Amino acid sequence: MTRTAPAATTVDDATAERLAVALRCVTVSREDDSATDHTQFDRLAAHLEESFPLVHARLECELFGHSRLYRWPGSADTGRTSAILLAHMDVVPVDDPDRWTHPPFAGTVDAEFIWGRGAIDDKSRVLAILEAVEAALAAGVQPRDTVYLAFGHDEEVFGDQGAVRMAARLREAGVHAELLLDEGGVITTGVADGVDTPVATIMVGEKGYATVRLSIAAIGGHSSMPGRQTAVGQLARAVARVQDHPFPLRLTPVTLDMLTRLRDVMKEPRRSLLSIARFVAPAVTRIMAARPQSEALVRTTTAPTVIRGGVKPNVLPQKAEAFVNFRILPGDSVADVLAHCRKVIRDPEITVELAGASSEPSATPSAGPVFDLVAAVAEATVPGIAVTVGLVPGATDSRHYDDLAGTRCNFAPIILTGADLERIHGSDERISRANYARLITFNRLLIDRLAAPRD
Repeated sequence: MTRTAPAATTVDDATAERLAVALRCVTVSREDDSATDHTQFDRLAAHLEESFPLVHARLECELFGHSRLYRWPGSADTGRTSAILLAHMDVVPVDDPDRWTHPPFAGTVDAEFIWGRGAIDDKSRVLAILEAVEAALAAGVQPRDTVYLAFGHDEEVFGDQGAVRMAARLREAGVHAELLLDEGGVITTGVADGVDTPVATIMVGEKGYATVRLSIAAIGGHSSMPGRQTAVGQLARAVARVQDHPFPLRLTPVTLDMLTRLRDVMKEPRRSLLSIARFVAPAVTRIMAARPQSEALVRTTTAPTVIRGGVKPNVLPQKAEAFVNFRILPGDSVADVLAHCRKVIRDPEITVELAGASSEPSATPSAGPVFDLVAAVAEATVPGIAVTVGLVPGATDSRHYDDLAGTRCNFAPIILTGADLERIHGSDERISRANYARLITFNRLLIDRLAAPRD
């Protein structure tokens, strides 16, 4: 018989300390793997195995480098998979430790917060899932159908050695889950313009990712005889053209769904405007384009991030290059990005090519019983929220698993303000004890629902 998980408003010191110990492991992933300190991942693995003995005694665990794929067999022995729960154990580097209230890898715990790099992105979700599974095992709860836990170790550097390999193993095994759950959306207050109600945004996909390298080669020479333009000037003109000619504004089905779901908690006149949003899409997209946060929902964004060239002020550069990052809206593609750059630059001497990893945008339908299940668990965890959908603007490990589940949701039921969001990948990353309790409760309630008999 399924036992309902108790709701918690905070976490006790022992639970907070288990997360804090994980934050003290400096699991920074780097594109150059030789610069990664692998002993820190070993420390974290030992901590997980010691802290969650039932998980490691009763679930199968396969390692892919430092990534961990757990299989929790279902009680019904149907061969079906109900869920793949993703999270990642690696973190980004810290630019300036002196700007932190507490050292970023000290794992400081006080009466209100647990501080440290990875407190939100994403070790809290790793630990919260394990806390929930450990508690469920102790209570005799078992999912009806098989559940997988997939914890990557290189999500911050595109997941090639972790998520890619774990997803491949699941494909080999013929796994197709009803739900794929990963990081991405949260509950925000004061972030959605014109909405006072806390908004839970369950992301149902993510934008694509591409970095384009613009480069030019020239003869060079002395700066006293520069000719009509230098390599740097020609490149700068190309970058300006790309930035001055953004992709067009467009209202996608996901964004329309998001706005429709928020209509009832919006104030006039926006409530009335949204009732006819599909018919006045240009007006809606122009309003959304007024803020960077919402503009990202209605266009493929363009961000020149690096430009370099030349060696001395009095020497004409022989080469120059720039990098422009694009986050691609569903309906556009990586190929569209390259074609757009060539079209607006209009300079055959500028080479346009992809730099590094890229990914296509993706989205799954938000209407359906599996999405409704996640929404119901979110509402049970945090009553009084408004639930909507959205797209993750960045890249997550879940893009590697897109074909392995019928419904994809990127969501964690933590309540964040705009200032809190800036702490992710920034200074003073932290999670409140109350938010960590919500994470654990959400995952335990989800497990209870997955253990319940089918209707």
